[in-house]
Amino acid sequence: MKSPAARSKPTPTKEEILAQLTTLLDRPDDDIQAALMKEILAGVIRLSESQLDVLDLKIVNRALKELRHAFRVFQGYRHRLKISVFGSARTPADDPNYQLAFQFARRMVEEGYMTITGGADGIMRASQEGAGREHSFGVNIMLPFEQGANAVIADDPKLVTFKYFFTRKLMFQKESHAIALFPGGFGTHDEGFEIMTLVQTGKSDPKPIVCLQAPGCDYWDHWNSFITDQLLKRRLINAEDLSLFTIVDNVEDAVTEIRTFYRRYHSLRFVGRQLAIRLKTPLSAAQVEEVQQQFSDMLTEGTFEQRPSLPEEIDEPGLKDLARLTFSFNRRNAGRLRQLINHLNQLPSTA
Repeated sequence: MKSPAARSKPTPTKEEILAQLTTLLDRPDDDIQAALMKEILAGVIRLSESQLDVLDLKIVNRALKELRHAFRVFQGYRHRLKISVFGSARTPADDPNYQLAFQFARRMVEEGYMTITGGADGIMRASQEGAGREHSFGVNIMLPFEQGANAVIADDPKLVTFKYFFTRKLMFQKESHAIALFPGGFGTHDEGFEIMTLVQTGKSDPKPIVCLQAPGCDYWDHWNSFITDQLLKRRLINAEDLSLFTIVDNVEDAVTEIRTFYRRYHSLRFVGRQLAIRLKTPLSAAQVEEVQQQFSDMLTEGTFEQRPSLPEEIDEPGLKDLARLTFSFNRRNAGRLRQLINHLNQLPSTA
């Protein structure tokens, strides 16, 4: 069966292409979408001028098709919270971790989240059984074995099948507000470490990353020992980087971790050299001073300041009423940024 990305519309005629190009080029220069489309078009023209190998062009073409289709699938659900769930496709239904994944996904639906999985069996199927088809996305991968779509998500319009891992991983990361990792093989570690690396290096916004294992299972305990004994002791990571993830052995602790992350914190945005942390409830003057005293090492200059939305954020009108904690972030330590977010969430509300 061909993937949705492969089942594309017939190639438009020369006249149809010219008409579409004319319409695009006639759009005003201050139209941001049109400006980006023109830039993409210019990039395509440069590809032609570069005389690349056919294989190179096939990769660009397929990647663009996959992303275009995936963006379209998720577009109608951008207002919904979502959690990406990773774990082994080989976990049997009688495994305690399978049952944990089922119960966790069911609870996250109660919290208002949709579930994104790889769409295969094992932990992925358990999560989608728990969430239900209506609240599930599948981002499957074309493999010669073991990765066909499970019965819960098969033939659902929210199932996207990818050829490339890099386009698939982008959707897991881009569309999610939280991450759940269950015991798994190379793929689970690949995806988990990439997500942690993106957060650690500031290439992704902070989000809760929860490692779940059933009671009596020591999978993540051994993994954490390796992280501590090898990476931390050799100074290959900072102590604060251990704040990027949490290990739990029950559903409620996992749900609490995710819910608490968004208790006061809403989102963040860099505006020039300033980082603006959007807050659901404002801080008191004393709380801002407390932040200054405990987290001044994060500053390149100046102080922490609470203020309204910045003029540059005019393109996000739905967030204009949120308070902002702004500061010049050194961008060196995402672990400290996560600790700051944890601190803000734990402070009592002043409202």
